[in-house]
Amino acid sequence: GPAAQVPPPPRGIAATPGVRAAAPSVVRVLGTACGLGIEGGGWVAGTGLVVTNAHVVAGETDTTVQVDGNPPGLPAQLVDFDPHDDVAVLRVAGLSERALSLAPSRSPGTPAAILGYPLDGPFNVQPGRIGQTVVATTEDAYGNGPVLRSIEPLRGLVRPGNSGGPLIDAGGQVVGTVFAAIIGTPASSGGDGLAVPNAVVGAQLARAKSRSGPVGSGPCAG
Repeated sequence: GPAAQVPPPPRGIAATPGVRAAAPSVVRVLGTACGLGIEGGGWVAGTGLVVTNAHVVAGETDTTVQVDGNPPGLPAQLVDFDPHDDVAVLRVAGLSERALSLAPSRSPGTPAAILGYPLDGPFNVQPGRIGQTVVATTEDAYGNGPVLRSIEPLRGLVRPGNSGGPLIDAGGQVVGTVFAAIIGTPASSGGDGLAVPNAVVGAQLARAKSRSGPVGSGPCAG
């Protein structure tokens, strides 16, 4: 996907009250697929609902969600799985954390913090800035393509394990869901990544809320 083409993010975004208030609603998502442990992030999007990436849960039958990133995890049921746009929604019984809201359209250049559990480590917040949402020819959750999909470039440090985590603006709202880093970005630039736009996530959430039973998780992603 394209780079964000926006200025470096302001470091202060990571310490704003809205970002700090959103932090408890960001979770770690764990599971096993094809014999390998898979780790990513997610965010609470409704009563007992967590948004993550399809590639984080692909092929899993034992997905769990850890609040605060710590065991024990809560069993999660997959209720939406869209490999084309790399979105999945989990239903998690016993999840009481506050739901985050999807922000209305934000202008390119809006500061937003990247929240998650990169490298299977502790909770981490990095400054970011969103770019212009575009329709691009790229790959799906399995790395297959070409597929035409809506993506939101971002500027900021995205690492393995950030997948499925949210971009949070200063008001504490979600402005995108991280799904990839752009490989080969110069270290001096601070990194570049890609997110699923809110319009896509919102449509998948609506489908998930209308379902009463689980859906399949497809084949493994790796």
